[in-house]
Amino acid sequence: MKAKQWIWEFLLLTVGTGMVAIGTYFFKFPNQFSTGGVTGIAVILSSIFPSISSSLFASVINVLFLFLGFIFLNRGFGVRTVYCSLLFSGMLTGMEWLFPMSGPLTDEKLLELFFGVIFPALGSAILFNAQSSTGGTDILAMILKKYTSLDIGMALLYVDVLIAGSTLVLINVETGLFSLLGLVLKSVLVDSVIESLNRKKSFILVTSCPKEVCDFITHDLHRSATFWKGEGAYSHQDKWVVLTALSRAQAVALRRHLKAIDPHAFMLITNSSEIFGKGFLRA
Repeated sequence: MKAKQWIWEFLLLTVGTGMVAIGTYFFKFPNQFSTGGVTGIAVILSSIFPSISSSLFASVINVLFLFLGFIFLNRGFGVRTVYCSLLFSGMLTGMEWLFPMSGPLTDEKLLELFFGVIFPALGSAILFNAQSSTGGTDILAMILKKYTSLDIGMALLYVDVLIAGSTLVLINVETGLFSLLGLVLKSVLVDSVIESLNRKKSFILVTSCPKEVCDFITHDLHRSATFWKGEGAYSHQDKWVVLTALSRAQAVALRRHLKAIDPHAFMLITNSSEIFGKGFLRA
């Protein structure tokens, strides 16, 4: 089981890194979109030194941040992040060698911006959900968190805005505005995808058949539940309250089962993307 889980995590990390690399190389770099982070710095440096590609700048900066991580973070430096950072740099170099690009794929800059945001955002969300990243400024955030009391999230946001905004002056106004728009879209999309990936259903059930409900949850759905005795405020009849958390597919199965065994049961079902405990997120 551990081997299967390791292989699955490895595939997720590879797919997530690949999506970030595809969106960056095919859409961000040709259009000089700078939405923050290492790739944004690479775009700006490439505009100043046009003889050196953005891919090369990004790879070099990523490796430098890795060295900083090894020096300052030691055991706190995640193996997943090292793998994804090296893989990201390797993918950019490989794409540059296999698919050399002299300009954007299309003349539709807004369309390319969307793909340049969607691919990296989806990939980043997969990596963040697997407690990893492609390195770069995330490593800087780890270092700052360890040695300072700064609000890291806000500090990185300011840096990203500065990087994106600098394209207004260093490249041109149009590209700068697209870059700032891309930064906003990326922030919203990453949060939305992470929340969607983690979304589960939390149930509070009021039923007269607690044993049947709990047996179905534990034996058929392979989850657990907590239940306690209650009393109806109007009827004063004895009832049982069952609390559990399930995946979306399991939630549908429980609703169907409950409808069959206790049609008069009361169900309170809410979406939750932060459920901590065995079988869910690690605290």
